[in-house]
Amino acid sequence: MTKALLVVNPSSGGEKGKEFARVAEARLKEFFDEVYVRETEKMGDAENFVAEAAKDMYHSVFVMGGDGTVNEGISGLAGKGYKPKFGFFPLGTVNDLARALNIPLDPEEAIAKFDPKLVKPLDIGKINDKYFMNVVAVGTIPEAINDVESEDKTKLGKLAYFVSGLKHIVSNKNYNFRLTLDGKQKVITSSTLLIGLTNSIGGFEHILPEAEVNDGLLHLIYIKDSNLIETINSLPDMLKGVDESTSHVEYMQFSEGIIEIIGEEENLNVNVDGDEGDSLPIKIKILPSHLDVYCGA
Repeated sequence: MTKALLVVNPSSGGEKGKEFARVAEARLKEFFDEVYVRETEKMGDAENFVAEAAKDMYHSVFVMGGDGTVNEGISGLAGKGYKPKFGFFPLGTVNDLARALNIPLDPEEAIAKFDPKLVKPLDIGKINDKYFMNVVAVGTIPEAINDVESEDKTKLGKLAYFVSGLKHIVSNKNYNFRLTLDGKQKVITSSTLLIGLTNSIGGFEHILPEAEVNDGLLHLIYIKDSNLIETINSLPDMLKGVDESTSHVEYMQFSEGIIEIIGEEENLNVNVDGDEGDSLPIKIKILPSHLDVYCGA
């Protein structure tokens, strides 16, 4: 008898969130003998619910919500001995992992097109003692993301991040970083570092065109900027996609590393999958093909 868990964030998806949940439950009952639905009330609930399902040897677990809820679901499975298959129905603003897995961004379409035969391995990133599914950002961009209010995300969607990013770029603060990647050390000056697992970052689907969800690599890009003009000059390279180093942007691949800030008295927090994370220094590594995930056609 196959059991599945559906974890729903009722605050995602606006007023239709609970309606989508009922539709998803009905769809999953076409493929699983038992489907249990649990609603989150606070941060951490999704991770705990999913971890309990793994302990109880469920066949599959699904989450319904934004990128934060998906991150919690994955974190509830990562590192476990037995890991159920993982699926999700996107209700968020950006939905980067859905884009990378060809899952429709419209919740009704994603539910209707769910096919239990479509499964692929998924790499997971580990940052210190936590996990991530998509991107770690350091510098100007995470400061911009951390400053975006929920109300603005609801009204403007991913444009809210772009507007906030422009405000922070104008301030043009640069940092000195020490990168130790796969045992090789490098000191750089940059306003922004991005470490991605998939091609989609912030809803822009071609920033890392070489990144695959199961290539066993972390993909790092950083802007080579020491002033506002150099920052602005880097934007076309970023938006058209970075698959090699240019005069404005550096591109590197690695599997394990340490990122430190040099000569800064203030704490610099990273952003992990859209939420504020730990302050530097951080240890980061890839967990290749760590989960089996339901994907789109």
